[in-house]
Amino acid sequence: MGKQKDGTQQKGPTVRVSSAGAERREDMGSVRKSVLFLGVVAVAYFLYLLFSGELGTFVDSLAGADYGWVAVAGLCYVAYYVLGVLAYAIAVIGDSTSRLGILDLMSVEGTGIFFSNLTPNGTGGAPAQILRLTRSGLSVGAAGALQYTRFIIYEAGEGVFAALMLIPRMGYFLDTYGNVVLVGALLFGAKVVEVTGLLLVCLLPKQVSAVGNWGLRLVHGWGWIKEDRFVRWSHAVNEQIYEFSNGFKTGARNWRLMVLTLVVTLAQLGFQYALPWVVLQAFGRQADFLTCWACGSMLELLTSAIPLPGGTLGAEGGFAFLFGGMFGETLSAGYVVWRMVEYVLPVLAAVPLMGLRSKSGLSLNARLRRWRTRRGR
Repeated sequence: MGKQKDGTQQKGPTVRVSSAGAERREDMGSVRKSVLFLGVVAVAYFLYLLFSGELGTFVDSLAGADYGWVAVAGLCYVAYYVLGVLAYAIAVIGDSTSRLGILDLMSVEGTGIFFSNLTPNGTGGAPAQILRLTRSGLSVGAAGALQYTRFIIYEAGEGVFAALMLIPRMGYFLDTYGNVVLVGALLFGAKVVEVTGLLLVCLLPKQVSAVGNWGLRLVHGWGWIKEDRFVRWSHAVNEQIYEFSNGFKTGARNWRLMVLTLVVTLAQLGFQYALPWVVLQAFGRQADFLTCWACGSMLELLTSAIPLPGGTLGAEGGFAFLFGGMFGETLSAGYVVWRMVEYVLPVLAAVPLMGLRSKSGLSLNARLRRWRTRRGR
């Protein structure tokens, strides 16, 4: 895509940016529906507390919480956000031509949090982030390369973290949850399959595209998909697969930076998965930190598998199942505090972050070189 310089090919990015803009408008429509849906869920949750007789316990538990620990939980999510920005910074700091500044990257990370949390399965996050990157001066190809690489590393990080947690805590899961732990194993297996599929798309785009076209022709011939959907999916198979692959290969040229980004991502996830343990401390409940880490990782896998905004219903059910015994009678209040810190407040905080813009025009690479020069003196 970058090698072709004739005038005709230059029209491609313009069309795709326009398409990205259309996707952004579609995502905003999805966001409005999601906010309405989440409002209904909140009302339903309140009515459940009211009619189940748990409202008094809920209020007493909140009143007795140690809000110093709640503040610590908030700082954990701030650390999650900062490490997300750092992961983007690592990806661009080696590029002397990139004009992305820290405020731009803060906006990109905030955009991802907002649209990922308010669209089903987080489908609106990546397109919105790519569009935000193009508005900072990156070409569509460069923005895709950066975002695709970040997306794959993040997904791989979730799988690696889950594996590291399941190995030492498998006995606990079996003893505590019995055969239900197989659901967790299936979720972990699904994450492995997802990451493997992404890597196959990146490394073998021609073969994946051929298989995809064959499958589409087959189901279209059987009348299982309509013509308009067949055309749209054909476009994805024949163009977006190669775009995804080229983007990843471009971003993966410096494997050392990729490994460093993976380490940062694991640290980022560690802060997110530690939130339930911190909330437990706020309610004076004692629990093993590593066990909470493992359960937090499993909860995220479950939440991300639910095709509703923010993994609604999966988040509630998973939290109650995995942490019910740890929270006891403070479960309802604990869930609300955890959900506020992990989901609601980040969405609200992301709104002003999306408007941040870097104005200096000086690349992070140039800033790093200037800092090294000054330090050398």
